[in-house]
Amino acid sequence: MRRESVASTGRRKSVEVTAADDALAKMGYKAELPRNLSMLSVLGLSFAIGTSKAFVSAMAVPYGLSTTFYISLSNGQSVTIIWGWVLLSLLSTAIAASLAEICSVYPTAGGVYYWAALLSTPRWAPIASWITGWLTLVGNWTVTLSINFGGAQLILSAISLWNEDFVANEWQTILMFWAVMLVCYLINIFGSKYLDLINTVCIYWTAASIVIILVVLLVMSPSKRSGEFVFAHYDASASGWPVGWSFFVGLLQPAYVLTGYGMVAAMCEEVQTPEREVPKAIVLSVVAAGFTGLIYLIPILFVLPEVQTLLEVANGQPVGLIFKTATGSAGGGFGLLFLILGIWLFAGVGALTASSRCTYAFARDGAIPGSGLWSKVDKRFDIPLLALTLSTIVDCLLGLIYFGSSAAFGSFTGVATICLSTSYGLPILVSIVRGRKQVEHASFSLGRFGFAINITTILWIALAIFLFCMPTNLTGLDASTMNYASVVFAGFAAISIIWYFTWGRKHFSGPPVLKTDMVEHGVGVVRGQSLDEEVQAKEVNTKGVDLKAV
Repeated sequence: MRRESVASTGRRKSVEVTAADDALAKMGYKAELPRNLSMLSVLGLSFAIGTSKAFVSAMAVPYGLSTTFYISLSNGQSVTIIWGWVLLSLLSTAIAASLAEICSVYPTAGGVYYWAALLSTPRWAPIASWITGWLTLVGNWTVTLSINFGGAQLILSAISLWNEDFVANEWQTILMFWAVMLVCYLINIFGSKYLDLINTVCIYWTAASIVIILVVLLVMSPSKRSGEFVFAHYDASASGWPVGWSFFVGLLQPAYVLTGYGMVAAMCEEVQTPEREVPKAIVLSVVAAGFTGLIYLIPILFVLPEVQTLLEVANGQPVGLIFKTATGSAGGGFGLLFLILGIWLFAGVGALTASSRCTYAFARDGAIPGSGLWSKVDKRFDIPLLALTLSTIVDCLLGLIYFGSSAAFGSFTGVATICLSTSYGLPILVSIVRGRKQVEHASFSLGRFGFAINITTILWIALAIFLFCMPTNLTGLDASTMNYASVVFAGFAAISIIWYFTWGRKHFSGPPVLKTDMVEHGVGVVRGQSLDEEVQAKEVNTKGVDLKAV
């Protein structure tokens, strides 16, 4: 009986993989990547990315909040930190749900780029997918850049726990950043077969780290803040912005940390039943991230040292000093910081994984110069090795901006948030304009609340683009501390538009399915319905073949 059960389970998995590959073929692509990731693994990937960024999703929240803590400290302190996080968790859940609904209809590694094309009219599909694709690509690159650049700064900040006068210079920071990128690159290559395990372990490491940090901080800290300070204290005097407006500027911290969920779609072609598992992972990751963030932030606020002392930390990363002050020793502070650095490693590896898959998916449709190279899957490792290499090189080059701007990390986080948020908003906007007809039968449906949720997300994204182009601090603002996110965002947007009219207009037609008559009859997973019917039908046929063989 057990042998039969194992055989039945194996047969079902095989059928599910075949059905998923068939659905992908309907959308114009050949399945080349192995489907060996579970929903828990995808959730772990989102958990890792989201935080930094994020995933970034329950993305590596503690790491992302730690590296951007200075933003909310100078823009409202406790109220911005706690209630800004709650507000963005709700808004991010709305965006994630909107994307999950679309993903359940079009589960492909192209993600929002593919969705923008299929949701548009045939006339506008190429330009919609082109702009969305470039924004997604740049967003993925800069998210990975910000995660690993912040990781490099955090590693160097550990030295200041023992030597408070130490401040890493530009070369030390860049070289550490390159070393960090190399580590993530090598893990993605030689550990590619273990990404499922790595992504799953991320969840347990993060959970254990939060519990340890929570207990150690509350037990060892010699003094505690009041509940009023933790939940109601508001002071934006350090930002230079008007009191009320400073709160919104400070939302860059939670918005950045809660941005990686959409990147999870890049793993659709490595999951056996993506139309069910990936949408759930997208939404659950944000919900889990929201609770994770609160559990992490509240204890830190209770043991927070003098805010002015934290804002004067030379390396711009005050979390190490918070840990050191609470534990009373540099060793204790480093022990807690080590847990955060462990989360960074998961985040950095996961972000580069998603970034390379996004590059691969976009190159597969010829939208990147040299697409023939970047769209190849290396059969030795079963990964798009050249796309991974390109993503790594681009990030390493962008990191050189630090030589001209000491506020480069803030610019990286800003442009990553803007690019990804905009790329998420475009397919949602197109869906709204077209009356949400393509998602009427989505297996993950928002139902009658769909319009309200979609419109809310669009309004927030429009405000976010404006907000996060602003400097987080007006005090002492000059050319070297200016937020250049708007310049980077506008630059990449201009490149994508210019490249479209000089090359893409004649050679790029969007996802391959746009060239077929399937567009007229509806594309997607059985027009948005689950693959279960296909799976069951294939199982019946398979069993029939088995009986004949017997």
